[in-house]
Amino acid sequence: MTETQQAASGGTTAEETTGDAEAAEAAQASGASGLEAEAPRWWHLRPADSMALLIWFFWHVATYIYMVLAAPGRTDAPMLDRLTPWDSDNFITIAQYGYDGSPGMPDAPKLTAFFPGLPLFLRVLHVVVSDWSLAIVLVTLVGSAVVAVALSRLGESYREGSGTWTVLAFFLSPFAVFMLAGYSEAPFLALAVPAWLLARRGRWEAAAVCAAFASSVRISGLFLAAGLAVAFLVSDNGLRSTGWRKAPWLLVPGLPVLAYMLYLWHRTGMPMAWKQAEADYWGRFPEKPWTVFLNTWDRSLNEPVLQTSYREEMIAAGVLVALIVWQVVRRRWADFAYLAPQAVALLAMSSFYMSVGRASLLWWPLYLSVGVTAVRRPWVFMAYLAVAAPVMAINVGNFTTGAWVG
Repeated sequence: MTETQQAASGGTTAEETTGDAEAAEAAQASGASGLEAEAPRWWHLRPADSMALLIWFFWHVATYIYMVLAAPGRTDAPMLDRLTPWDSDNFITIAQYGYDGSPGMPDAPKLTAFFPGLPLFLRVLHVVVSDWSLAIVLVTLVGSAVVAVALSRLGESYREGSGTWTVLAFFLSPFAVFMLAGYSEAPFLALAVPAWLLARRGRWEAAAVCAAFASSVRISGLFLAAGLAVAFLVSDNGLRSTGWRKAPWLLVPGLPVLAYMLYLWHRTGMPMAWKQAEADYWGRFPEKPWTVFLNTWDRSLNEPVLQTSYREEMIAAGVLVALIVWQVVRRRWADFAYLAPQAVALLAMSSFYMSVGRASLLWWPLYLSVGVTAVRRPWVFMAYLAVAAPVMAINVGNFTTGAWVG
């Protein structure tokens, strides 16, 4: 198996093996135990981790400054209100009142579309943070810090020196505004990216537990579980080294989804009530992919107020398709198994492209590709930056001033 194939399948590269061997020799020389010789403890910050956190910190400083500058003449809403519209309100409502919604809420049935992981965490956090809006923004803030460190370590596991580039590519991506807002992307990624990293290190039990928590936040956790299952089957530190002994752990990520469906069955008589809510309130139902594209194209021509948004959605859809093709070409089957179900859900399960751009934050193989390539070809990152960063700034302004929906 080549180094590229090993990286694609979740295996250990030659560089990692060499590094681990050197660390082991040094530890043995100093009398350290074999366990300590493998790698620094996960909570110990490495130089690349510190750089990732610096990127996270100064990106937040820059975006908050931009929010202040974008407000005059567009909005006078308080900062927290600007970070917690739309989906944030739904998560907070569930945390406060449950799936019955607030008293007199006319569209309470839509709440079942939102998985319970984030609302449950908000309810626990409310014990120490009384303001619900502040609580959900803090979840995103801390979650995005975890994502920064995890992405950096994941990048470094593919190629030394790529971690910083990967984190920069992520936080300067067009839809990075959802690393500010009280949405589910940050907490999901704070669980999903570590799960992927743990799987690459052969720690399947811990990876499965992280993926299970991710599944409680978004249905995307099942796509993550599919990727982990394929990684287990094809990687050197998966089935080939452990046999089927650890395979049952791969079922764990599905348990929160099953539990939620059983709850919905008891509550509504429909285990798939969350999917029905998506269809009823957001128009998410199966449709031919070419029909979805044509509908979006038509909207981009005939709805001037949202013309740019529809075009962004179409570009994001094209990026997803190209990214999936690239995984096939490079035989990165685990990444393919993670991305392909997303393409089905995003490009063939609604009447037009909806939230495809937002979902691009979940495509870490994209940012890894940019980061790994940038180590040897910095101009690739510069080209990416020239396109992505301006769009990111515009989207920060639009989202935080209410212009996201026109």
